[in-house]
Amino acid sequence: MDSLRLPQPMADQNKSKEDSNERHGDKSKEVIASPAHSTVALIDEEPEEADPWDLPELKDTGVPWSALDTKGKVLRVAVAVGKLVLLLGFLYMFICSLDILSSAFQLVGGKAAGDIFQDNSVLSNPLAGLVIGVLVTLLVQSSSTSSSIVVSMVSSGLLSVQLAVPIIMGTNIGTSVTNTLVAMTQVGQRSTFRRAFAGATVHDFFNWLSVLVLLPLEVATGYLYIVTKLIIDSFNIESGEAPDLLNVITDPLTDSIVQLDQSVISGIATGDPEARNKSLVRRWCQTFTNTTLRNVTVPGPENCTSVSLCWVDGNITTTLKNISETFNVKKCKHLFVNVNLPDLAVGLILLALSLLVLCSCLILIVKLLNSMLKGQVAGVIKKILNTDFPFPFGWVTGYIAILVGAGMTFIVQSSSVFTSAITPLVGIGVISIERAYPLSLGSNIGTTTTAILAAMASPGDTLANALQIALVHFLFNITGILLWYPIPFMRIPIRLAKGLGNITASYRWFAAVYIITCFFVLPLFIFSLSLAGWQVLVGVGAPLILMLIIIIVINVLQKRKPGCLPAALRSWDFLPLWAHSLAPWDKVVGACTTKCCCCCKCCQIAVDDQEHTERESVENNKKPHVEVYDNPAMSADKEVENEIKIELEILKITRL
Repeated sequence: MDSLRLPQPMADQNKSKEDSNERHGDKSKEVIASPAHSTVALIDEEPEEADPWDLPELKDTGVPWSALDTKGKVLRVAVAVGKLVLLLGFLYMFICSLDILSSAFQLVGGKAAGDIFQDNSVLSNPLAGLVIGVLVTLLVQSSSTSSSIVVSMVSSGLLSVQLAVPIIMGTNIGTSVTNTLVAMTQVGQRSTFRRAFAGATVHDFFNWLSVLVLLPLEVATGYLYIVTKLIIDSFNIESGEAPDLLNVITDPLTDSIVQLDQSVISGIATGDPEARNKSLVRRWCQTFTNTTLRNVTVPGPENCTSVSLCWVDGNITTTLKNISETFNVKKCKHLFVNVNLPDLAVGLILLALSLLVLCSCLILIVKLLNSMLKGQVAGVIKKILNTDFPFPFGWVTGYIAILVGAGMTFIVQSSSVFTSAITPLVGIGVISIERAYPLSLGSNIGTTTTAILAAMASPGDTLANALQIALVHFLFNITGILLWYPIPFMRIPIRLAKGLGNITASYRWFAAVYIITCFFVLPLFIFSLSLAGWQVLVGVGAPLILMLIIIIVINVLQKRKPGCLPAALRSWDFLPLWAHSLAPWDKVVGACTTKCCCCCKCCQIAVDDQEHTERESVENNKKPHVEVYDNPAMSADKEVENEIKIELEILKITRL
């Protein structure tokens, strides 16, 4: 199509009219049609939208340093030092609240966790063992505690190492829920929540994908068991002691609030009848056990310790036995030592208080970081954390981040603490999700090294089994890293986390649906199918997995090669709107929220949030994807018709 040109006589007439208009003060402007090969080019192009995953610029709104006098500089330094001290104090309280939160969950569900582990017939199913590892770690909120229960069961002979491998995989999944819950505290700001939730769930996706690959491999070949067995048999490993690093700082505060007897949960799991009647709250911190040789009446001669130490006097048989008596020497010093409340009540009290302190500290930490990380300081920190090494050593940066994550987790002795600490940093834009991913992978390795050192403190007769379980955990994470990190194309957890972050930024209620589904509904569903037997599990699970694979393949083809699909499958428009879009569900949630809190201030917040979502969706859809041969006028009419149909369908669905 030739460029649009005006005929010469017409151009002369226009020129004479323009001159006369200029003389008479007319403000009309000349319209010039620029040459184009399509009518699309005549439409004004809108500016490109910014990438929501770009790190925001943390601008300094204060007075520049050079403009301050001596008093102002001293005051600014004093304020900065005060903020740093407050930040360290809030971080300390945040870590202590996570420790108390773990104790609270153990008080609430610790005995139930012990009962779950006690059923060996269920643990023989790998899928059931995996789900039990997830659920028990969710109950006690500590992969170290659930791993120690598994180690004690293996050491006592109640559980073999092969059956313990799926449980260890499950503990790896269960421990990642903590930082996902921490991300929920940043739900107030859309862009911050997008980054924070993606930074937290990248850990979840890594663990789930690793299990999806390695659990079938372990069932088929015994890969983790065989390799760790070879390592144990190859080295002469001596017993040692696990280090106390961060616990030296946090224990004085946490021990003054509550102290737990961890042997009660292990005792229930190993079948000790006395453990069931004991309280998890420790009353006596110092005891003395005295063993003496005494005469004891036994039912018959066969119960005597030896023939020479057995006396029969009529119907009474007496023998000599070592009798151990435990004497309480010193009471513990914590808030609940003299409180006559059941473990459940104490656990609920601590759960409420620890959650309150945790959320408050996290909010204050984010506020302080936002006020401190401005201007040049923010630029330097962001550059150090997110910049790669120069070519050709750029690939080394990620592996150094893995080592940093492992080292920091080894220091704090908890992957939950480390990943929960970096989640708000990802939210405010100090750390990118591409850098948070290797840090999370390193935290997985760091928590296993702590478990290895703890296993080396086991007695000599149980050292081999305890150390093999810890090495299984270590090898599982190393293999997962080799699968999902070295090749950039295989860093699927980052893409999945970003996709989920975009969804939760538009529909923030979906974050709660994700947590409940992935960490409670799905594990319980798999566990119930496992209890019903292999036939039911395969009969129900196989069609669901096949359908999921087909949906994923169709989605990929729709984006990459839609021409390979039939015309009907090139989009999901043939399905009802509620089956392929969250917009109708968002309307339902908004309507329910409005009904529930119509008398509260949160009602207005929900309405404003809904209006903001609608405005954002309208703006996003304002610029259609058009081809060169498309007619914009006709496509606009078609869009109006489609929008009217969608609105009518939504009104039908959400009618209450």
